[in-house]
Amino acid sequence: MIQHSYLPNTEAQRAEMLRAIGVGSVEELFSDIPVQFRNPTLDLPPALSEMELLQELAALAEENLTPGDYACFLGGGVYRHFVPSIVGAMVSRGELLTSYTPYQPEVSQGTLQATYDFQTLTCLLTGMEVANAGMYDGATALAEAALMACRVTDRSKVAVLDTVNPRYREVVASYTAPQGIRVVTVSSDHPELDQETACLLAQYPTFLGAVPDLGACEKVAHSKEALLVVSAYPTALGMFKPPGEYGADIVTGESQPLGVALSYGGPYVGFFACRQRFLRQMPGRIVGRTVDTRGRPGYVLTLQTREQHIRREGATSNICTSEALIATATAVYLAALGPRGLRQVAELCYQKAHYAASLIGQISGYAILPGGRAVEDGSSAQPWFNEFVAQCPVPPGELNRRLREHRILGGLDVSDQVPGGMLFCVTETNSRREIEALAAVLAEVRG
Repeated sequence: MIQHSYLPNTEAQRAEMLRAIGVGSVEELFSDIPVQFRNPTLDLPPALSEMELLQELAALAEENLTPGDYACFLGGGVYRHFVPSIVGAMVSRGELLTSYTPYQPEVSQGTLQATYDFQTLTCLLTGMEVANAGMYDGATALAEAALMACRVTDRSKVAVLDTVNPRYREVVASYTAPQGIRVVTVSSDHPELDQETACLLAQYPTFLGAVPDLGACEKVAHSKEALLVVSAYPTALGMFKPPGEYGADIVTGESQPLGVALSYGGPYVGFFACRQRFLRQMPGRIVGRTVDTRGRPGYVLTLQTREQHIRREGATSNICTSEALIATATAVYLAALGPRGLRQVAELCYQKAHYAASLIGQISGYAILPGGRAVEDGSSAQPWFNEFVAQCPVPPGELNRRLREHRILGGLDVSDQVPGGMLFCVTETNSRREIEALAAVLAEVRG
């Protein structure tokens, strides 16, 4: 048998292991598999050396169009924000870098303290009373909130506003279907609920960038004794009133904008906060702060609702990890910026996005549709944050191809929702030169 580079067992060691389990050869371990399926012919290229493999992977990586190398105006749920160096410096420390769900949690005081800080900052950001240690991402956090609302109200119908991210709606449907929960999409203009509805799911700002009237959503939901669940863009909360002040019962969202790079789609961490009275129905874990017998501060896992830890009928979720390292990055980011710093980031996003919209709106053939809607004569535009829809005279796919020729990653194609629509996102990372270059190429393509 050929000696393997990464499995250093000798022939004598292999023979000893085979004797211990009572077989004469490795082949005998696969005797239950029909012969024709044991060693199928694999059409694989010749093996590469480690150096050759690294060169091939590097060549493949160069085919990616990377924000930073390209000006980026993509959003729709994941956002490019500046990540201060202190975030990487802190989370790369050995005691934090290896953080995972601690199975003897009180031994991991540093990890628990970081998680406690994440929970505290989440409450401050959302205006809520209690937060958990984090979810997989923003989409699953919203789905878990829908399930929680059904448990709290003992109802089995979920209403989702049509302004919620379509991908989030798909995840909610996937989570609720096995439990026989019915999900209905309702109009954001005139949301109608009945007495069977457990909750109303809203997004703040909406998928197409508008800032909705959460006060109106709260009245609609609570008039039917349903819960108001809000999925929030955390950076926007730096300058807009938090959902908790509108009467939201559960607030979720994607923490990626807070100190986490795009990372080709993950891993990220979702945040989850609610009212104190719903604490026992929260999914995931909660870290609490106490004192030991000598009066010193200590951190403990106060709540674990995973079925592995308690009786299955009492479990509220099967989430297996709290994404502790990514949550720590979020906590470091928020602590480093503070309220003023986060507000400054939010204001830069707002101002730069509105500048970009003003330039694009002046180009013949383009129309700016705040929240995906045209502004009627005599009416004011719906307020929006840092994403806006531009109705384009060229198909969005073709437009994006032309933009890439100028090293620009354009907006998200939303023509399935708005004819000819492209959702542009502008953050503090976009320079004035990038914004003006975007407008110049759009004008050139139209011509």
